[in-house]
Amino acid sequence: MINEDAWCALKAELDPRHITLVAVSKTKPPEDIRALYNLGQEDFGENYVQDLVNKQAQLPPGIRWHFIGHLQSNKVKHIAPFVHLVHAVDSFRLLQEISRQAEKNSRIIDVLLQLHIAEEETKFGLTEKEIIELLDYYEAQQAQLQHVRIRGLMGMASFSDNEDQVRSEFRRLRTVFLNLKQSYFLGKNYFDTCSMGMSGDYTIAMEEGSTMVRIGSMLFGARDAG
Repeated sequence: MINEDAWCALKAELDPRHITLVAVSKTKPPEDIRALYNLGQEDFGENYVQDLVNKQAQLPPGIRWHFIGHLQSNKVKHIAPFVHLVHAVDSFRLLQEISRQAEKNSRIIDVLLQLHIAEEETKFGLTEKEIIELLDYYEAQQAQLQHVRIRGLMGMASFSDNEDQVRSEFRRLRTVFLNLKQSYFLGKNYFDTCSMGMSGDYTIAMEEGSTMVRIGSMLFGARDAG
């Protein structure tokens, strides 16, 4: 069951700021996704490849599917024909594979690099130094990476009640994003996405310059088992 009132309130809050709302539909049935799509929601996020493939086959072609989980290189081929944005690229090898599979499908696939900003060691992501190294490789081998396009950065803050800490982590992500925009991506207007913020912390992320938030429980209710 979707929460239509919450969706309307979120859109009213985010749209004037030009912040993209990605509805996190993982574990949710196709009928819930269709109901939200019928309201006007177009961007949906999934974190398991097989679930995404199954839902994409059942739902309208107008949906923009975001892969928001940790993506294994050997699974890229399954979503390459249709995925709109891959959120969490954390290695050059994965970037190469996305480009290879995009070329096979005559596409350019947009991706975000994941910066590790949280204190928890369990979260995936690159350090600032590793992002610079990856971008150096990317620039040196761009001729072989014509079918992948880096649109920006994403990151997840610590799961914490300490708002100052969460704000500081989001601010760090935004700072790195702006620095890259003025260096590696100077003059490249497609580098425009700073994805940060989820149901529990999106208001802080919004205040710190997020351009894309990932919201699940507010729209769909508590997460189902799975």
